[in-house]
Amino acid sequence: MSITREQAWNLLTQYNKEPFHLRHAITVEHVMGWYARELGYGEEADFWSVVGLLHDLDFEMWPEEHCEKSQELMKQAGVDERTIRATASHGWGLRVDIKPEHEMEKVLYASDELTGLIGAAALMRPSKSVADMELKSLKKKFKDKKFAAGCSRDVIANGAELLGWELDKLLDLTLKAMQAEETAIEEAVAALG
Repeated sequence: MSITREQAWNLLTQYNKEPFHLRHAITVEHVMGWYARELGYGEEADFWSVVGLLHDLDFEMWPEEHCEKSQELMKQAGVDERTIRATASHGWGLRVDIKPEHEMEKVLYASDELTGLIGAAALMRPSKSVADMELKSLKKKFKDKKFAAGCSRDVIANGAELLGWELDKLLDLTLKAMQAEETAIEEAVAALG
């Protein structure tokens, strides 16, 4: 049985208090739901979203055990094996040997770091929004290794390759996802107080 959004949120906030981490979780949740609908997995959009919400469950408190500790925490909470595997797979090659296999896992792996890069690029804009961001501007930020240096370009590029996509397609679709979901993300973040 899959975990509900409410159960996932309660689990997330048990181990995550920092507004930055909660915003990232909400952003990836919305981006994953958008991708599910866009790629023809609409009936699984809630599952994709929950995976996005929980993907960094352990990162705030156990960064050195990222994607390892989360599996333990989710098992203790009774989270289904499919969700546990999917969330852990985005740490493939870094912390865990769980290779993204399903398209959803590949999308999470590819878009997680990229949402951070796009979010950082938005903050540099006068509008502080992704709404008016263009692909060419994002590509410039992607190429500038000093900009948002914590966002791994290698992981993003590897993710595009895993999906069998050109890098530009991944950048474009993830930007479109963040543009489409920006209002919903901002409302969810504002509700945090």
